[in-house]
Amino acid sequence: MLLFHRRKQEPEAVIRFDPERYTPVIRRSICTGERSAGFRDKATGRTEEIMLIRDDRDLEAFRAQYGIEGPIQEVY
Repeated sequence: MLLFHRRKQEPEAVIRFDPERYTPVIRRSICTGERSAGFRDKATGRTEEIMLIRDDRDLEAFRAQYGIEGPIQEVY
């Protein structure tokens, strides 16, 4: 009997965002270099952060989860 075990990770479904309204962005801290992925509203310029990016695997997971292809803009 395992007291602590890992949950089986099921493949996540692709969540669609509205590319007419939002732009995917990577927000980077100037001081620490910390990165977070999210979406910027084209009308207001407001950014909603979705997840922390620690390495390339996190970035690829963000791309796969939201079906993003091509370059992602970095903002500071």
